[in-house]
Parts: sequence; C-alpha cells; structure tokens
Amino acid sequence: MSTPALTEAARGYRAGHTLPLRVELARQLGRRRTLVMGGILAALPFVLLVAFAIGGDPDGRGDRVTLMDTATASGANFAAVNLFVSAGFLLVIPVALFCGDTVASEAGWSSLRYLLAAPVPRARLLWSKLVVGLGMSLAAMILLPVVAIAVGSAAYGWGPLQIPTGGALDPGTAAQRLVVVVAYLFVSQLVTAGLAFWLSTKTDAPLGAVGGAVGLTIVGNVLDAVTALGDWRHFLPAHWQYAWADAVQPNPQWSGMLQGTAVSVTYAVVLFALAFRGFARKDIVS
Repeated sequence: MSTPALTEAARGYRAGHTLPLRVELARQLGRRRTLVMGGILAALPFVLLVAFAIGGDPDGRGDRVTLMDTATASGANFAAVNLFVSAGFLLVIPVALFCGDTVASEAGWSSLRYLLAAPVPRARLLWSKLVVGLGMSLAAMILLPVVAIAVGSAAYGWGPLQIPTGGALDPGTAAQRLVVVVAYLFVSQLVTAGLAFWLSTKTDAPLGAVGGAVGLTIVGNVLDAVTALGDWRHFLPAHWQYAWADAVQPNPQWSGMLQGTAVSVTYAVVLFALAFRGFARKDIVS
C-alpha cells in the first residue's frame, strides 16, 4: 500500500518536465570539448587572415573561378570564403561531436541508467539531447561567419559581396544571403547529425560514434567524386553540399538547394527514427 508522500510524489510527476532543455544545455555548454570546438571555429578566420597577410591576395586556379579569388574584397567575401573552406570537413566535426557524444558519453560514464531511473522517459531523454545537440551544432555554424565578418570587415572593410564571375551584392542583400547559406549548411549536415546520434545510441564509446559519423561522411564525399556512378550521386547528400553557392549569385538559383534539402532531410528522419526505435528497446546496463 502506497504512503501519502509517495502518492503525492506520483501525482506531481510529469514526464514532460523531466530533464529540461535548459539543464541539458547547461551541462553540455560546461564541457571542455564544447569550449575547445568553439575556440577552433573562432580561430579559423584569424588563421586565414594571417595566411592572406603572409601570402598576399589569393590567386585564381587557371580558368577556374571560385569564391577564394575574392576573399579579400570585403568582410562579406571573407565570411563566404570561411564557409567555403570549412563546409566540406571542419563543420562536420562539431555536428558529429555534439550529436554523437551526447548519449554515448552518458553510457561511458555509467550515468545513463541513473538518468532513466530518475525516472526520465527514454524518448524524453533522447529528445532533450537531440534538440540541444542540434542547437549547439547550429550555434557553431553561426559562430564561424559572425567572427569571420567581424575580422574581415576590420581587415578589408565592410562592403558589397563581390561575385567571382561578375557583379556584386549590396551589404544588406549579402547579409541576407549569408543567412540562407548558414541555414542550408545546417540542413545539409542533418545527415551527419543523424548518423552520429544513431551511433551514439548503439555504443558506449563516444569516440566511436563521433568517428563513425565523420568517417561515413567522408565516405559519402569519396563516392560523390566517383563520376562513374552517374546520376546515382544525386542520392548522396555530399553531392549537394556546395549547392549553397547558388545563393550568392546576382540571380540566385534554388533548385539545387531544394534537392539537397530533400535528400538530407529524408536521410536524417530515417536515422533519427532508427535511433529512437532502437533506444526504446535497448537494455541499458551502463
């Protein structure tokens, strides 16, 4: 027979109030790897600034024209170049880290079973960790261009975004287009987030989840380089990772970004669903 105190506690229990997002966010922000990752992303614009100061203005690659050719034209161009050089690999790491380390680290610390015994429903625990992981991934992608714009504007001035193939975008339009670029980069990285999060629910080794997601993302990039695959490459998220370049044109084209968004979201939804389904049935022993 239950005591009045236990009955009152049971009546006050609300599954939706367990593990609030602010608590999970505070835990993740206080971790050393978060500070290190933020420091690396904030340092990249300074590294490029020093590289351009030592090596001079970037040279073109023969007949190939890229954003790199206009890197020192303005702060907006400098920010776009920072996104260009980091989109293929550097931005993959914080996404894999924040989404892949979150559940596996709890298992590695043997604290996962205690969280579930609180009791925190499994779906609630995963949801809190996924939302915070995605939020921190988005923050990392915003941090890089914000620092790059500040550094680039101080070094090269704030002005129009010069288009390598001709033309320019006024500063206001350039800022709007860069917001679109960051949003698309975040969506395109949802596949890496899904891989990392799914692997995080399958292993007790955070490094395995993070490394596995980064490794599979690299495999996707390698497969996209195999031209013999033909149209099959259109089903690879990596095939569309630079479609955002169409947004920094005088007349932006959206078809590539729409296709890339559809592919990324489809893969991500499947992977997130696998993570929730598998974790709901998993025996938690750590």
